Amino acid sequence: MTMTLYSLCGADAARPFSPHCWKTVMALHHKGLAFEERPLAFTAIPTIEGGFSKTVPILRDGQELISDSFRIALYLEEAYPEQPSLFGGQGGVAAARLVEGYSQHVVHTAITKIALVDIHDMLAPADQAYFRKSREERLGRTLEDMAAGRDAAIAALPAALQPLRHMLGFQPFVGGATPLFGDYILFGALQWLRVTTGAIHLPADDPVSLWFDRCLEFHDGVAHAVA
Repeated sequence: MTMTLYSLCGADAARPFSPHCWKTVMALHHKGLAFEERPLAFTAIPTIEGGFSKTVPILRDGQELISDSFRIALYLEEAYPEQPSLFGGQGGVAAARLVEGYSQHVVHTAITKIALVDIHDMLAPADQAYFRKSREERLGRTLEDMAAGRDAAIAALPAALQPLRHMLGFQPFVGGATPLFGDYILFGALQWLRVTTGAIHLPADDPVSLWFDRCLEFHDGVAHAVA
């Protein structure tokens, strides 16, 4: 039975943009597993699978229902051990947790300051109202205040990516010679930025840009195909 992946989109279902869902898309392709992706609007998420989760990704695999991108990756690793590994062992799981923390606490923070208004503008009206209310309460600032600092946030982005840039001076991927889930964590963040704003806002010759371009072409360019 083909798996079902519930992901996140705005008014255009052809442009799923969640960084966490992109991690899972890349992980499923890495494992060579067939799946159907069903992008959802923010306000539609609580209506599917009996309200199983308020957030996506959600993966349905037969009778199994899993939410959270890291838990999904761990499930795929255990359920499909004969397929290429996402972690390369327990040390890789621990390293991916570190990458996850860096991505969510540093990289996502930087991207939010750039992309917040673009995300709002991608949404249907009902979701715009939800997004504005929830994000302004969470951040303690209006979307307009965030937009006013966008140029400064773009200028600050390269510094936020310095740990990744440093690592790429020694190896082509976070996973070493080939990508692992740690790559997909950081790729998901920058794909989120690309899909919502149209660019990753880095020079073309930046090592992070070159790494991102390599990742875009993985798995027959599935990520590159999204405008």
